[in-house]
Amino acid sequence: MNSLNGVMVVGLTGQTGAGKSTVSKVFASNGFSIIDADQVARKVVEKGTKCLDEIADFYGSSVVSSDGTLNRKALAAIVFSDKAKLETLNTITYPYITGEILRQIRVHSMKGEKLILLDAPTLFESRADDFCEIIISVLADADIREKRIISRDGLTQEQARRRMNSQLNEEFFRSHSDYIIHNNGNIDTVNGIACEVSAKIRELYKNKQTPVQVQ
Repeated sequence: MNSLNGVMVVGLTGQTGAGKSTVSKVFASNGFSIIDADQVARKVVEKGTKCLDEIADFYGSSVVSSDGTLNRKALAAIVFSDKAKLETLNTITYPYITGEILRQIRVHSMKGEKLILLDAPTLFESRADDFCEIIISVLADADIREKRIISRDGLTQEQARRRMNSQLNEEFFRSHSDYIIHNNGNIDTVNGIACEVSAKIRELYKNKQTPVQVQ
């Protein structure tokens, strides 16, 4: 039996600092199983993994700490200042990330959890959108995102802007998404919109699973 039978995967992505976690929490409270691609990305580069070995081979020993774990600050300093090196990092890591995401989707499916939200900042870059039926992008104004990133990650303004500039632009998200949610700070508005979107998707899934009666 195909363990993915009847599964609907919804992709949640958007600009860094836009506040996807707020939307993700609403979907979780409305019965969606959540796969956090950031956690997956951390898992695949843990100490002793093949993925970490490949990263160290390409970028050098400086990106690995003395305890054998990934030195994230050192790696970030390299890739966010050089687009080609960032693209190489993506080429190395994305196959491992998508493989683990698919494994987790199968696990949820085998448990009977068929509505899955894939929270993935690099959904399009990793081509994980290929196995999503619906895509939601969360957007916010640039100045708001910059402040959130600086506060969240402890970055300088220059570092925050580099990270923002390394992403796809707003028009790309708009043209490749089924739903757009703006998150400029009004939490009640965002929660309300996210709740409405999750209800629409649940109804769509329900209708797809209901067999058509032939007279």
